[in-house]
Amino acid sequence: MVAAALAGFLLAVLWFDLMFDVQAWRAPDGKVSEAALSSISTYYRRVTIDASPMNRLVAAAMLALLAALAFELVEHVNVVTLGSLGLAVSAIGLAATRVVRRAKRLGRGQIAPDDRSRVARAILFDHVYCFGAIAALLILQVAAT
Repeated sequence: MVAAALAGFLLAVLWFDLMFDVQAWRAPDGKVSEAALSSISTYYRRVTIDASPMNRLVAAAMLALLAALAFELVEHVNVVTLGSLGLAVSAIGLAATRVVRRAKRLGRGQIAPDDRSRVARAILFDHVYCFGAIAALLILQVAAT
């Protein structure tokens, strides 16, 4: 049940991220409007830079989820635990290797103006994947209880 609670928390965080990311969804020709880019960049500046040290809570929840699933795996190896672990590792790995780095760069204004739309859309699509993976993990965990 700990894994389900942590997955629920991460799902809520992803929901908030997607509320801003979705502004890049229907960009004509892949060009996100300046107003939308400003909104997205400001949001990522707040949550990745300005919110320190509270932003570390999300990283702690990710690590705690991996630890809870590892503990479940030690207790009993089954399809639910293996599937949950695979989903968690893929989503958290994507966030750790691409999303956070891109979001920080976007928030700091370190991305060339011509690339801002591409990066904002890449973050959106990565977050959509992460949302789906964590939602599936939560469904697996709740169904198993």
